[in-house]
Amino acid sequence: MIQAQMSPTFRDVLHARRVIAAHLPPTPLHHYPQLDALLNATVYVKHENYQPIGAFKVRGGINFMAHLTAEERRRGVVTASTGNHGQSIAYAAQLFGVRAVIVVPEGANPVKVNAMRAYGAEVVFHGADFEASKRHCLTLEQEQGLRFISSGDEPLLIAGVATHTLEILESQPDVEMIFVPVGGGSGCAGACLVAKTLNPQIQVIGVGAAGAPAAFLTWQARSERTAPIATRAAGLATGAPFLMPQAILWEHLDDFVLVEDAEMFQAMRVYLEKAKTLAEPAGAAPLAAALRLRDQVVGKRIALILSGGNASMEELASCLGLE
Repeated sequence: MIQAQMSPTFRDVLHARRVIAAHLPPTPLHHYPQLDALLNATVYVKHENYQPIGAFKVRGGINFMAHLTAEERRRGVVTASTGNHGQSIAYAAQLFGVRAVIVVPEGANPVKVNAMRAYGAEVVFHGADFEASKRHCLTLEQEQGLRFISSGDEPLLIAGVATHTLEILESQPDVEMIFVPVGGGSGCAGACLVAKTLNPQIQVIGVGAAGAPAAFLTWQARSERTAPIATRAAGLATGAPFLMPQAILWEHLDDFVLVEDAEMFQAMRVYLEKAKTLAEPAGAAPLAAALRLRDQVVGKRIALILSGGNASMEELASCLGLE
């Protein structure tokens, strides 16, 4: 049964690992000498792009859906997404036999939309951006009796996605810095929760898009801030903050870096060339930040959370300079 909205604890993460282990194996944490040479550091990449949906959020979706009551499963769920969260909910809903309605912005990444539909979700296009889609969810919740799932302010989602950092530190406990993308903030909040519990000396670096700075501004001000969205990195395109993960970031996050779209596309290309792996722009953001902070990572053991690999053909063309 889903409890009242309270910030997750490390114990919740340990419980989530047991829930998720029944459905997902751990993702690889690979070391790439060519990235070492590029950054003059020891670099590990956490391959969340190897998840069934190609993104880390499936961890949270499974943990959330496993805790629904029988009545909530009967009613079904509704959520808003720019792509990966929606895939997560669609995948987990199919796994547990739950109706899922996903509201996406007009012009959402077709790769992600097709994947949501393939998992059996009903996709509704509404609004110019994520914030408009989120508002429409509340209408559907009232009209159809669906259970609304916030993509950020859900403790079970945060505890679920936090298991990626638990796996990193179980495999490489000597990691000194972890770079994590920040869209809604659940993945970064989870990373903070785990890293600071196991070793407070580990630095956690959040990475956002310069074209969607709401999460950064909120973290910086320790107060809610909104901002326009002008980034092509859909996974980072959040115009208003989620305050549950933000509260965790306020307490534990060491630094927050904004990167330009061009830097993310360049990092996508580096991943293709040096690691033979596909990252979407948000998934490449941690590498972009590490490249920007090259002087700070020299000689350190760092982990980059490659959060997703659901790149569209247009995004691939941009990273390869074929536009």
